[in-house]
Parts: sequence; C-alpha cells; structure tokens
Amino acid sequence: MEKVEIRRPKTDELEQIHQFFSAVITDTYLKEGLSDLNDELLEEIESKKKFLADDISGNGEKNYFLFAYLENKIIGTIAYGQPNSLIVEESKGQLDHLHEVGSMLVHPDYQNKGIGNQLLQAIFDSLRVKGIKEFCFDSGYKQAQMIWTKKFGAPLIYLENYWGEDSPHMIWRIKLSDV
Repeated sequence: MEKVEIRRPKTDELEQIHQFFSAVITDTYLKEGLSDLNDELLEEIESKKKFLADDISGNGEKNYFLFAYLENKIIGTIAYGQPNSLIVEESKGQLDHLHEVGSMLVHPDYQNKGIGNQLLQAIFDSLRVKGIKEFCFDSGYKQAQMIWTKKFGAPLIYLENYWGEDSPHMIWRIKLSDV
C-alpha cells in the first residue's frame, strides 16, 4: 500500500468528508445487522457532521479530528473530544474529566490493512503533545468490541444487553503510558 497521509481536515473537503461518514456508517450498520434502524443511522451520520463542524469552528480546541488520506481520498478518521453522555452517565461521572477517543472509521475497502492502527498512533501522539495522559472510549458495535478487547483488554464498564439481547455496550479507560 502507498503512503497514507494523516492530517487535520480542511474546510474545502467537507463534502468529501460528509460522503465518507455516510458511506462508512451505512456499511457499519449493515454489517452489524442494524440497517433497519434508519433514524438512528441518520442521527449517527449527523452527529459526526456536527462534531466535525465543532472541530472546524473551534480550531480543534474542543473536538479534534484527524483523517487518513491515500492519494487525496479519505480512507479513515479518528477524533477526540468531550466524553459522550452515555460514558458520563454510565461511569457515574468517573470519566467525565477525560477526553473520549472516538469517531474511528475506516473505509470498508481499507479495513484490516493497518489504517486503524496508524490512526490510533496519530491520535495518541496528538494527546501526548497536549499533555493528556489518559482517555476513555466506548463501543456498541460487536466487531469493534472484539478489536478493542483484543487490543486494550476488558472494558472498565460492561453494560450487558444494553442494545438488546446479546448486544452489550462497553466503555474503556486507558492510560497512554500503557499503549
């Protein structure tokens, strides 16, 4: 594979980024067996767009995105920001002071090729530069949960049947010194 460039988004790329969000999130819902949840799918796409708009308008201070590009085509993304309400609520406030790493998406054509690991390393480096020593993240997607459990171990919080029968939600707390 050619050299992947990981960098901050540019405002003239918004349409391409929005198309990327739509394509990857739609594919994820399909693979997770959630494609019948159209309202939730659209809400997820819109939340990523809003998170990105907050990043751009705030120059990365509150929310911070990185994108992976291959020949000027977006193939992945990752971000950090304030922890989402589910993390704050379910951790009973013990994680609300941490940054949440999230919005990690890799285009289906580039999954299982190391792009996710490159994005993780880049966001870890960004956190370290800011003096951040610890972060949290969560997932309700089964495929992602398998990857995160293998990479980071058992979650701090395991919410059994959160999304329905045999559909848990998991929340991790990670020290950067451990990764």
